[in-house]
This record gives sequence, C-alpha cells and structure tokens, in this order.
Amino acid sequence: MANQDDSFIREVNEELRSEQVKAVWTRFGSVIVGIAILIVLGTIGKVGYEYWHETSASKSGDQFLAALTLSKQNKTDEAIAALNTLEKDGYGAYPVLAKMRAATMQAQKGDVTGAVQVFSGISKDASLPQAMRDAARARAAYLLVDTGTYEQVSAEVEQLAVPGNGLRHSAREALGLAAYKAGDMAKAKTWFQQIADDQETPRNLANRAQMLLDLINAGGKVS
Repeated sequence: MANQDDSFIREVNEELRSEQVKAVWTRFGSVIVGIAILIVLGTIGKVGYEYWHETSASKSGDQFLAALTLSKQNKTDEAIAALNTLEKDGYGAYPVLAKMRAATMQAQKGDVTGAVQVFSGISKDASLPQAMRDAARARAAYLLVDTGTYEQVSAEVEQLAVPGNGLRHSAREALGLAAYKAGDMAKAKTWFQQIADDQETPRNLANRAQMLLDLINAGGKVS
C-alpha cells in the first residue's frame, strides 16, 4: 500500500510540475523565445566581430611589415607612402605605429624638427595608451639630444626617469647625454650614475653609462 501511495504522490508531483511549466510557458513563452534569439544573435555577432577583428589586424600587420621591408631595401619614399596609407586606413594600434615609423624615417632624411613635432604630438594624445605615448616621448628626446637643448630633452622625458617606469633607463640616458653635450658634467654624472646603480638597467646601456662616467671622472670629453 505504501508503494502505491508513493507512486501516486510522484505522479501528482510530476503532473503539477508539468502544469507549472505549461503555465509559465503560456505567460512568458514569447519572452523566453526572444531571449533565446538574442543569445543566438549575440553569439553570431561575437563570432563575426572576432573574425573581423583578427582579419583587420592581420591585414594591417602585413602592411606594416611590407613597409618595413621597403625601408630595409632603402626605398624610403615608397616606405613612407605605404606607412602614410596605413596611418589613414589601418586597424588597431597600427596607424600610430605607422606614424611613429614614418617620423623616424623623416628624421633619417634630415627633417628632425618635423619628426620631433610628430613624436611630441603623439605623446600628448590622451586617446592613446600611456605606454605608446611614453615611447614617443623617449624617441623625441633622443632626437633632441643632437638638435635641441637640455631643457627641451628634460621637458620630454624627465617625468619618465623615475623608479618603476619601464622607460626610465632610456630617459636617463637621453638626459645624461643632453647634459653632457651642454657641458653640465655634474648633471650628466647624476643621470649616468642612476643608470649604473639600477640593477634592472639593460647591460649595453649600463656599459655606455659607465664608460661616460669614467670619462667624466677622468676629466675627458667625447669629441
């Protein structure tokens, strides 16, 4: 008898659950279908976007590499034209990378002032990632070592020459070289010593800093 009662109770519970499902479906069926459609469309959209993103990035990457190849082949004007096209039509970070590379080639052709202006403009563009802006600052500073004043170099990169900044080593070198060129040996020694004392300084940069420190301490001067 107990088994029959248990069986009957299970059947009643199943029927109740079935009726509840029917009631829910009757009331919310259209909403559930709508949600399901949105989920499907969302999935399709996500897959489509990822494909477009990967395809666009790959195409821009290929264009960038092609421009670099032209540069290595000393086809400077063709390379700059390709980079200018990529700057206008490229995807993701490639337009800015193209702009930076074109500015470097512009400097190599003799237009250092124009190149510095490009790099300074990039460094001030708040819409760009900070790392990219900092890299532009460092590039402008190195160009200014030869063509500008210590104050101009300092305005670009002294803010980067602090512990923890990934570009501090390059910033300190640019500042040290600018001070050395200006004849301020005390200031140059300070920057080169910071490079030498930093355990994370790349070996080649540390070696250059130590060489210049030795020259300063010996009273020498680079010609």
